[in-house]
Amino acid sequence: MNRRSFVKKLLMSLAFLSAGASASIPFVRRWMVAAETEFEAGKAVPGPALPVEEAAKEPLLSFFLLSDLHISVGESSMTDKLHMALKDIAEWETPLDTVVLGGDLTDFGRASDYKLLKTILNDYKLPQLYANMGNHDYYDIWLTSKGAFSTETMPNGKTDKMARDRFITFMAYYNKKAYIDAWINGVHLIMMSQECYVQEKPEVGEGAWYSDEQLEWLQQIMKVHEDGRPAIIFIHQPLPAPGTDGQSHRLIRAKQFRAILEPYRNVFVLSGHSHRNFVGEEHYNAENSFHWINNASVGRTRSVPGSSSNPAQGLYVQVYPHQVVLRGREFSDRSWIESAEWRIPLTKI
Repeated sequence: MNRRSFVKKLLMSLAFLSAGASASIPFVRRWMVAAETEFEAGKAVPGPALPVEEAAKEPLLSFFLLSDLHISVGESSMTDKLHMALKDIAEWETPLDTVVLGGDLTDFGRASDYKLLKTILNDYKLPQLYANMGNHDYYDIWLTSKGAFSTETMPNGKTDKMARDRFITFMAYYNKKAYIDAWINGVHLIMMSQECYVQEKPEVGEGAWYSDEQLEWLQQIMKVHEDGRPAIIFIHQPLPAPGTDGQSHRLIRAKQFRAILEPYRNVFVLSGHSHRNFVGEEHYNAENSFHWINNASVGRTRSVPGSSSNPAQGLYVQVYPHQVVLRGREFSDRSWIESAEWRIPLTKI
């Protein structure tokens, strides 16, 4: 099966489904080296507007989440859209504390794709970067030695471990894991990554598999949040319905993930993968003990009526002592998306 047939079959399948449905190290600049699913969302419940006296306060933390870049050698449209986003961010009017890349940094996870991404990022003066892995960052196994997409010959002499190692090397993560956490200005950022793909576990499909080790790590680092300090957790694939574990295109061990987070307040989970447009599509899900918001895509946000004809979108997040403000950004024209703004009060003891 070639790539076109594979993608066509995937999209048909998705259409059917949607019809039925610690410490950290800063990002090291010395580099060592379509829409895939529907998002099942509840209704957005914006918090109250900021009082005048509160609005003047500086945020504890400000950052951008850029999901689903899909950088690929030979596909200039993804590169062009990332340049649009980074030009906007590099000229931001107020300081940014970090930028998080939310999975699917590349389209195939090849060394050449990461080299291209490195070149793009190095063109801009950016704050420290963090990232997690998406399913596409494992896609090199579908490519032959000549670069042809082939399901019949998969894994084409490659392994999931090779993909993980390329990502870890690219990010220069000190712990040699695909997941990591960072404390910035008293706010906890937690990057979770799927740890395998279909070469090692064929049953995961396009889902996100978290190992016992990663889930135990999450359980341990969350214990400091008994005091209610905010935690922001980055995942790639969306969650399945409450009370269920996910399959392809979902977080697989979702029941355990939710159970770990359930005791804590002021937890925010930010996902990507779905390529949903901030215009006219739901992104806030209120069915959990935590706040879950699904990000749009820089590289492949799908076009919808009323939105840009060439959308490239991301999420701007500000954490204040009393609330978290999240706003959808359209990078193609440097505008805010009115339908994508959430002001969520932090719960006190």
